[in-house]
Formats: sequence, C-alpha cells, structure tokens
Amino acid sequence: MIRLKFKLYASFSEFLPTGAERNAVNLELPDNSSPLSVLQQHGVPLAQVHLVLVNGVFVPPSARHLPLSDGDELAVWPAVAGG
Repeated sequence: MIRLKFKLYASFSEFLPTGAERNAVNLELPDNSSPLSVLQQHGVPLAQVHLVLVNGVFVPPSARHLPLSDGDELAVWPAVAGG
C-alpha cells in the first residue's frame, strides 16, 4: 500500500471523498497506483483534466499511467478560463 495526498482544484473538488479539507484528502492506495487510476477511481472526467502535478512536477498525459510512490502528492486542475 502507498499513502498519497490527493488534491483537486476548481470544479474538480466535488469529486473528493467525504472528509476532504482544503481541496485535499489523504488516501491509502494499492501499490502501482497511477495518477490515471486515482482519477478514474474518483470519477474525475478525464477529458476535462488539464494540469496534473506529482510533487509539484508536471506529468504529461503520456506519463499519467506510471506508478506513484509512497508519500507522493497528486494535484489536478481542470482547464480554467478567465478574462
């Protein structure tokens, strides 16, 4: 098992489980969990995912299937428009 801090921002915060505080929740996940599997498990609409960071480092779509490590922090944002 790995432990992970999972953060969802903007409209994605509605996909966090009960008990989340300040857009974040601590999770225990099976080994070899990936950013993609975490997003799928929580019902985050993948087509709307814009920015994925692991420990503050950008993860491109082509690498979102790679396993996370114990203690990682996964942060995800949708595309946000403003003006």
